Amino acid sequence: MHLAYPAVLAALLFCIGLYGVLARRNAILVLMSVELMLNAVNLNLVAFDVWLRDTLHSGQALTLFTIAIAAAEIGIGLAIVLAVYRNRGTSDIDRLRDTAETDDAETLPDSADTDTDGTAPTPGRADEKTGKTKKAEATT
Repeated sequence: MHLAYPAVLAALLFCIGLYGVLARRNAILVLMSVELMLNAVNLNLVAFDVWLRDTLHSGQALTLFTIAIAAAEIGIGLAIVLAVYRNRGTSDIDRLRDTAETDDAETLPDSADTDTDGTAPTPGRADEKTGKTKKAEATT
């Protein structure tokens, strides 16, 4: 058996998976694309193990380890996606970029002219408040 056939197939699988990771917006499809990429690596590991005629079959042992890691990754990844879907109502990756809570803007006073005790603010504190407000506005 020639080494070129499984290597080309693995390269095609990896490219399809890479396209899926970069182009898809659904988190579940991204996880499936990552699995395609891992399967391409597994195919290469087994093909090179057979081609090199390794007596220890280290490529196949590493493939089994990779399959176990991939199974754990997909289980944890699906759990995270389901938790995010329950909280946000969507699994669209573009809408999930802003995961930081921005409650700082709601707790800040509207005017930075006075402190909470009614005195004039120190120069450093006024800048901190406007900085927090600008940061909160930038994230929304």
